[in-house]
Amino acid sequence: MRVLRGRADTREADHEATRDLLDFARETGESAVRVWAPGRVVAFGRRDANEDGYEDAREAAREHGFPAVERQVGGRAVAYTDTTLAFARIEPIGDVRSGLSARYDAMVADVLDALETVGVDAREGEPADSFCPGDHSVQADGKLAGVAQRVTKGAALTSGVLVVDDREEIASVLADVYPALGVDFDPDSVGSVADSGGDPERVREAVEDALVGGSVPTVERVP
Repeated sequence: MRVLRGRADTREADHEATRDLLDFARETGESAVRVWAPGRVVAFGRRDANEDGYEDAREAAREHGFPAVERQVGGRAVAYTDTTLAFARIEPIGDVRSGLSARYDAMVADVLDALETVGVDAREGEPADSFCPGDHSVQADGKLAGVAQRVTKGAALTSGVLVVDDREEIASVLADVYPALGVDFDPDSVGSVADSGGDPERVREAVEDALVGGSVPTVERVP
């Protein structure tokens, strides 16, 4: 299994690094894993971009000091600080119509295992009116993680976001972003590994280990 660590100097180069892993899985038939901190940003989904208040939401993010970007995978807006982790497992597939639920279940289970390793008693699900609401989430003292999936010919990308720290800052920016989009949001629904009693310093390694599982990793760094 190929494991990619670190992040690129620009957001476009960072996205390209993940796209390269999709190509790698298609061409080699091998899986790949990446767990990294993308940096401070509010990432909006495609549904957000179609809302009447989208530009107001982007401006709200910028007023809090968060650059605004759009992402290809996932639903509603997610705020990242420098401690927030993104994670992804890319797997070769033969049929785009099969395996969707199994990949979701496996990723949620791996995130739960990683959180247990660092001392967080988490469970599947999310509070009401949480950020980026979805069926494949993890919560403890508030929502910690959400999982999304992108299936293309030859490869599937199962990915997500994990709130490690900075709970109040994330809740504050989203408390202005979501109303602008006309979407219900409860700031108290935001959780973090730190506030749930976990060790923030060990999380990245724990998530990577869980996603790799029993495979033998070949570790590389983003150029």
